[in-house]
Amino acid sequence: MDYQALYQQKLTTPEQAVKAVKSGDWVDYGWCTNHPVALDRALAARKDELTGVKVRGGVTMWMPEIAKADDAGDHFTWNSWHCSGIDRKIIGKGMGFFAPMRYSELPRFYRENVSVDVAMIQVTPMDSHGNFSYALAASHLADMLDKAKVIIVEVNQNLPWVYGLTGCEINIADVDYVVEGDNPAVAQLGGGGEPTDVDRAVAKLIVEQIPNGACLQLGIGGMPNTVGSMIAQSDLKDLGVHTEMYVDGFVDMALAGKLTGRNKALDKGRQVYAFAAGSQKLYDYVDRNPAVMAAPVDYTNDVRVLAQLDNFISINNAIDMDLFGQVNAESAGLKHISGTGGQLDFVMGAYLSNGGKSFICMSSTVTGKDGTVKSRIVPTLTPGSIATDPRSCVQYIVTEHGMINLKGLSTWERAEAIISIADPQFREQLIQDAQKMGIWRRSNK
Repeated sequence: MDYQALYQQKLTTPEQAVKAVKSGDWVDYGWCTNHPVALDRALAARKDELTGVKVRGGVTMWMPEIAKADDAGDHFTWNSWHCSGIDRKIIGKGMGFFAPMRYSELPRFYRENVSVDVAMIQVTPMDSHGNFSYALAASHLADMLDKAKVIIVEVNQNLPWVYGLTGCEINIADVDYVVEGDNPAVAQLGGGGEPTDVDRAVAKLIVEQIPNGACLQLGIGGMPNTVGSMIAQSDLKDLGVHTEMYVDGFVDMALAGKLTGRNKALDKGRQVYAFAAGSQKLYDYVDRNPAVMAAPVDYTNDVRVLAQLDNFISINNAIDMDLFGQVNAESAGLKHISGTGGQLDFVMGAYLSNGGKSFICMSSTVTGKDGTVKSRIVPTLTPGSIATDPRSCVQYIVTEHGMINLKGLSTWERAEAIISIADPQFREQLIQDAQKMGIWRRSNK
């Protein structure tokens, strides 16, 4: 097959390509760094011709052009699979909504539950075999594109080519239109600034629990990144990676020689992940690097896969938790912040792993905009808050005041343990709350 001839046959302008979108269509923008740029701009320019267009995306890194106009909501509805700060702004504008899910189920949603009229995503330039790489996000894109009636790819020469399992490339034969975009720089995700003393205290407690040869998963945020930095500077060796999101902390560990993956029962020697976002250092590291391997999220986050990886260590953040052991990592009351993502899968998978451990980490307090200090450990979750991890699944909880393991504890033992890692200024009130709820023994103190 003459792939270049087929490429030229399908090459068109963004303006021509987006004519495939009709009023009422479901349009998919893919995931994170794969969201289109030139195509999004061309679709936004058609705003006044369209009504009821429903667009899906997730972990949005920049404000889509279709969401910028004051009357954008009269024409487009944004649907986010996982919220970033940008997604929250779109939702706050009144034209966006969140779609709850365990991230591991997303490919199946496309196979069984949702429709896609037009899919438009950024990809790498085509190789000599007619393939485009999904670059930084394997995620659910293969199943999403399989479902799409029309597929438009926007080529960006700056996207890294990432090696991976099946479901990481698409061939020119399966594409309807090719657009050569403006080759924008790949959007970068900040590391959250310098770690705080609280970050370091929490990270130190966790790193002490990690054995040589462990397989790591890090969530997004300051504390998991601090753990990664500490591991890079530690004496740990022969670590592996199997994670949902690949972040800069892994690159630091790899460059420090900590990641060999030689003890992994699956994908030996490879750092496996569903999508990546971070600094240019990360993008340069993963580009055509055989040490890393992208994979669909129904593989990376599958509890049955995680259970086969010995000494699997999962490290994630939380917004708050209650005295029963319920963990909220998604919302501040009714204000939506992120999503379940893979956290629950990794909490369960780590516990099922031989020697595995799941850590939920957080600072014991948070300071509001008005300067008020509040406890992240609360009697019961605030009404509207989401229980990301049910009390039956949570294992280790870590704050700067200590580490506890909730497995095997009754309600009064849990309350006692959880209060022991709360900020001291809130402990007496939490004890009183526990007494009122009937989960405190008089002999506890």
